[in-house]
Amino acid sequence: MARMKVVSKYIVLVFLAGWSVAASGQDHIYSQFYNAPLYLNPALTGQFEGDIRLNMIYRNQWTGLSGTLSYISASADLNIPNFGGGLGLQFNRSTEGTAFLVKNNVAATYSYSVGSDDFVLSFGIQAGFTNRRINWDKLVFSDQIDNRLGYIPGSVSSAQLPDMAQRFFFDPGAGINLVYGNFMAGVAAYHINQPDESFSGAQAKLPGRLALNASYRLALTQNYTYGADDGSYLIPSVVYYKQGNVSSMSAGAQYKYKGVNTGLWYRTSGEGGPDAIVISLIFDIFSGARRNGEKLRLGISHDATTSKINYTNTNGTTEGSIGYQKYFPNSSSYNKFNGLRCYDFY
Repeated sequence: MARMKVVSKYIVLVFLAGWSVAASGQDHIYSQFYNAPLYLNPALTGQFEGDIRLNMIYRNQWTGLSGTLSYISASADLNIPNFGGGLGLQFNRSTEGTAFLVKNNVAATYSYSVGSDDFVLSFGIQAGFTNRRINWDKLVFSDQIDNRLGYIPGSVSSAQLPDMAQRFFFDPGAGINLVYGNFMAGVAAYHINQPDESFSGAQAKLPGRLALNASYRLALTQNYTYGADDGSYLIPSVVYYKQGNVSSMSAGAQYKYKGVNTGLWYRTSGEGGPDAIVISLIFDIFSGARRNGEKLRLGISHDATTSKINYTNTNGTTEGSIGYQKYFPNSSSYNKFNGLRCYDFY
């Protein structure tokens, strides 16, 4: 029995070490990054047409595999025209694995812009707190497995589990975004303080996450007027993420005609190999006169896995998103910087 406890304790420590490398320190990413603006870059806070904006996005990843890989982000932000920026609040939640490794994050965001009739440069900061926890009761150890029968239902492990099942930590970030004519580019950094999120007491710092994005808006309609809703556009974009020794890049384009937006993307893994092909479909639904800025956006996308684990094993990944924005009653609809804002690239 004593030997079994030692073995079980060793397995727990190995699990924790492996979990710290594989699961700890990697944020989820959204294929519909343009429908999660505050998650992409805090400098995008308040950068929209209207006074208030609400966004929510849900990602159900690799549904063909056992265990849960689901992610959700919700945000609300205000456009404050006097300084061309805004204030925002966002909530992020991830649920991973059969042990239900859950991470909840709540953060406030702020942005401020400078510019002219030709460009807008926005600066954003984010400050929040993250709670990371695990359900040890969902884990199965070696002394709960029979060599012939497999897992023994109702069995209780003698493994000595760590006392800690959750961690709280401060989690800041910052970003910059530039709009120059039909071009937009941004860079953001998250987990700047690299907080410790270990359950075992051995330090496991969360690596900082770097996000870079660039887009170009190409008008396909003659007599094009900047900011007009009518007409058709092609919007090629690139987004790049790096966190620790893991990186990812998505490149593709959206074709936008009035309120319909279709997209095709190709994502690569950190080694440069294929990861997924993404197809997206977005609908912008206007309720009432367009001049009041009221808009409801519905989006859906699907990732077809092209990596070594392939689509047959994973069944791919599906995302759904919803967004709403409008002006307040009696709003002045004042728009600083000649209307040059990043919402034209979504």
